[in-house]
Amino acid sequence: MSGSSFYTPASNLGQSGGRWKGLVRPAGRSPAETSPPHPAAARGKTFEFTMDHSATFPGTTRTITVHVPSEYRADKPACLYLGLDDLGFDAAAAFDDLIFSHQMPVTIAIGIAPGAVVSSQAPRNPRFNRSYEFDSLNDNLARFVLDELLPEVERHKTPDGLAIRLSTDPNDRATGGASTGGIAAFTLAWEHPEAFRRVFTAIGTFVGMRGGDRYPVLVRKTEPKPIRIFMVDGSNDEWMGGPEVGDWWMSNQTMERALAFAGYQVNHAWGEETHDAHHATAVFPDAMRWLWKDWPQPVTAGQSQNVFLTAILAPGKDWQVVTGDYKSDGNVTADPSGAVIFREATTGGIRKLSGDSGSLDAAMEGGGYSALAFDANGRRYLCKAGRILVYGEGGVHSEIAAGIDAQHLLVTHGGRIYATEAGEGDAGGKVWLVQPDGHKTMMDSGLNHPSGIALSPDGLWLAVSENKTHWGYNYRVLTDGTIQDKQRFYWFHVPDSADDSGVTDWVMDRDGRLYAATRMGVQVFDRNGRVRAILPLPGGRVTSLAFAGSDFDTLYVSCADHKLYRRKLKVRGALPWMLPVNLPPWTAG
Repeated sequence: MSGSSFYTPASNLGQSGGRWKGLVRPAGRSPAETSPPHPAAARGKTFEFTMDHSATFPGTTRTITVHVPSEYRADKPACLYLGLDDLGFDAAAAFDDLIFSHQMPVTIAIGIAPGAVVSSQAPRNPRFNRSYEFDSLNDNLARFVLDELLPEVERHKTPDGLAIRLSTDPNDRATGGASTGGIAAFTLAWEHPEAFRRVFTAIGTFVGMRGGDRYPVLVRKTEPKPIRIFMVDGSNDEWMGGPEVGDWWMSNQTMERALAFAGYQVNHAWGEETHDAHHATAVFPDAMRWLWKDWPQPVTAGQSQNVFLTAILAPGKDWQVVTGDYKSDGNVTADPSGAVIFREATTGGIRKLSGDSGSLDAAMEGGGYSALAFDANGRRYLCKAGRILVYGEGGVHSEIAAGIDAQHLLVTHGGRIYATEAGEGDAGGKVWLVQPDGHKTMMDSGLNHPSGIALSPDGLWLAVSENKTHWGYNYRVLTDGTIQDKQRFYWFHVPDSADDSGVTDWVMDRDGRLYAATRMGVQVFDRNGRVRAILPLPGGRVTSLAFAGSDFDTLYVSCADHKLYRRKLKVRGALPWMLPVNLPPWTAG
């Protein structure tokens, strides 16, 4: 059996309780003592079908179980519970009783069996997909559920011949599972809180199976998401087939502590059970009551205790999409007035977003460029066809340097230019210095697709990121602008779906924090090179970013969806052309 050992069809799950100490039920009480079945509650109807096609998981076959409560009427979309590893926990009976007593809304429950790929040469020895589908920290399972499974369910009829209509409101959607299914339930909501917001996770594999042990750190660093979670585990929980990957009991407690630290609505029932479903089945009805307790009120994000998030995020200020007729292709920067300049994807030309109100101007002259920057006087620097050009009033331009195919530029207050050149291959990248008189010097080489380049507010340190790794470099800047004492200093988080951070750009605020545009969102570094906060974006992968606005306290980002997003922060940006300032004191940490 792939993954952890717990996978039992719902019909085989027992209700026997063990010795446990939960927040929701007094020790020693059985489900029947506090949640007796309602004799008058009509039983819903359950049907199954086989799903033998998938673009996300090619070749897989699986059983889908659907339970429709007797109260369901096709004139109104039903809430959704998605069970991983089938329904489990005697969920159908629990839902029938809870819906009848109005302790949860009318909910259609869908159970997903993990997929298997059967070989015609060895039909009795298939490839089991359970761990791959459920333990992975990516959105493959979510894409399968949202794009394939739910539409397939809605193509079926209920046993009474009614059309199946499922709510698309994330507050109407819950998910749950045990062991590998338990971490999968959390991952569904973590990756897509716009689709699922209520999670039941029992004996979850938050261990080193496929990276689940990374979750507590990511939860602590990432801006809180609107998710409510109920957790179940026991002090004797240890999957006997793989204790080398971690301690289930300790990892679940660590995860719960991380969620509480990050401000999530989290509840738990800890006990003494082993790696089985008895405890979870016993507490399941009460867990559902808690998860749905104030429905239809929306589940909201909490307030994290993360000091970095507290220091930079302004209360009540969220990401806002910039509306207008445009398609951003990144290369976002700001001029001295605070206007946002970015590259238009359809034309390759320059677009300008003026003022705090954000009115879009027509395309500016200078298309077909690879890098863009401004100096303190508002002059525009472009890299086009291996030449760095400076544009003055009226579009008049002159060549500053040639032979540099820069992807990113910055211009210091003193007029020096630093540039990164990706080069060819994994070690062809370079860092260039161009003096105000046009004299160019290659400062470093052998980098793996260097991308972002940033200067500290005091002008003493240069930061260069690598797009194809999870590293960034720090250099000491000397009085003549040259750099030395190179160190592989910055360590990026990398998503499960990629082999690199994908960092494209980064900028600094006036306290020396570094904000990087990455696949996981905006990763915020402290001055010791550590990621301390992660800001996910509605548009997915971040392709560029800049501080702008009249006070340079609004962060503008370009995302993979070709939209610009903005967010007003507590901090102000330190643009490289600004007059250097002293940084506040810092420690070794």
